Amino acid sequence: MVILGIGNVLQKDDGLGVYAATYLNENYIFSKDIQIINGGVKGIHLVNIFMENDHVLILDSIGLDDEPASIYAIPAEELSGYGLNSGGAHEIGVLQCLDMLELQGKPVPKALILGIIPFEVTFDIALSDTIKEAFLGYIGVVLQYLEKHGITYNEKETIISLEEIINRAKDPSGVMI
Repeated sequence: MVILGIGNVLQKDDGLGVYAATYLNENYIFSKDIQIINGGVKGIHLVNIFMENDHVLILDSIGLDDEPASIYAIPAEELSGYGLNSGGAHEIGVLQCLDMLELQGKPVPKALILGIIPFEVTFDIALSDTIKEAFLGYIGVVLQYLEKHGITYNEKETIISLEEIINRAKDPSGVMI
């Protein structure tokens, strides 16, 4: 299974997926081989991830009309066709990857978008207080999904905080996955 964090850390809550993927990579050891990838805003350039893996969990902020910090689990097949002839946003690029595979008759992996409604998307390397308060709950949903698929986990002895991960994004010498 691949966990793919999507988002732009330069746009506040839009970076949630990247922060979540980094948090999981830094703080947990998984029972099975899990590949955690920071997909950032690579969009359509992530097509190989979908071609080479049979199960992808996509972590991202999603723009739906609901309360900020609401969490949604959306099977990617429910979004089939939404990626074509749409432009710009990183979510669209990921959807285009899946649509491209389908149009080419290639196998489409089992993919789930685990999204959270952002509070504020603006130019800032940070997360809003609303999303920070919901962050550990969001991570809990990710861990429940993994458990449901037979993947157990243990926390590492030293936990890297969300604040430290955000600060790494601000520091050009910081290490993000």
